[in-house]
Amino acid sequence: MFDKHRAIADNVSMMKRELPGTYHDFLAQLKALHARLQRALVQHHRETAIESMSAVAHEGEGDTQYAIDVDADRILTEFCEEWGREVPFVLVSEGISDTGERVFPVGADSHTARFRMIVDPIDGTRGLMYDKRSAWILTGVAPNNGDGTNLQDIEVALQTEIPTTKQDRYDVQWAVREQGAAGERRDLNSGEATSLALRPSSSTTFLHGFATVSNFFPGGKALIAEIEDELFTAIVGEAKPGKAQIYTDQYISTGGQLNELMVGHDRFICDIRSLVHARLLGGRDVPLCVRPYDLCTELIAREAGCVVVHPDGSPLTDPLDTKTNMSWVGHANCHLCARVQPLFEEILRHHRLI
Repeated sequence: MFDKHRAIADNVSMMKRELPGTYHDFLAQLKALHARLQRALVQHHRETAIESMSAVAHEGEGDTQYAIDVDADRILTEFCEEWGREVPFVLVSEGISDTGERVFPVGADSHTARFRMIVDPIDGTRGLMYDKRSAWILTGVAPNNGDGTNLQDIEVALQTEIPTTKQDRYDVQWAVREQGAAGERRDLNSGEATSLALRPSSSTTFLHGFATVSNFFPGGKALIAEIEDELFTAIVGEAKPGKAQIYTDQYISTGGQLNELMVGHDRFICDIRSLVHARLLGGRDVPLCVRPYDLCTELIAREAGCVVVHPDGSPLTDPLDTKTNMSWVGHANCHLCARVQPLFEEILRHHRLI
């Protein structure tokens, strides 16, 4: 029997689609979404006690959802319902369904939807809910190439800072594929914006700079620390008594880490937890790792001049979903990458991680 939906899906897989409308239109919509999310989250954050925001709302297959996350999911869904009246699309975001996908408008077919939008409404929940550090709203938009749509298909990306209660300014950064990246710093009260230069470090060494191997949570910490020490020794030599030659920054937000690369604060960041867990645990009961929604704005970093790849040096071609465990490496510039990446890969091979 002829299967119309299967035929449509096959056609989608055979050809690359284009985004409907202009990049400017998409950026305008994404900025409107982020403004709505940020406004509500900032107000909620300033009016709610830490104990209430950090209460566990849901323990699912993916990341833990806290009370602050649930409010963001509601706002995201309402916005997508409005946008879905204009054009059908697939939303990819944790917490919106068991599959991590939802098609707008209700009843639309995912095979004929015009684009896919992957969103992390609050990347850095843990730091924000304790008012320690900013979180980020992350969004990437790609033409709908079916289930095979991946991070490299993203053509428009935007990330917006959710500041702590003591901040009155926040940053917004965006990129369009092959058209560069841009940013602005906004006043939280007046809305006044000034241009923000995205200028990654041009250094070719870690010496006297920030370089980080992510090591946030229990599980695999000893092996990750061993790899970090080996890498730093390979780059700058043995630690010197009484000297601090390299600094690390455990920012529990992938979007925040990308920001640190883009604005020149950090020179190197990697997160290899999924590789470490796969080796130590054989893929069973793996602790929390990076997922594609955490890296959906890596286009901005690449367009700003950074190098963002898998630990083996290959492009990030992971699917737009909420379940794939990922590892990644970010270099501030291509010259630093040319020096560090081969050494890093050699160390990972030695530890049987790639």
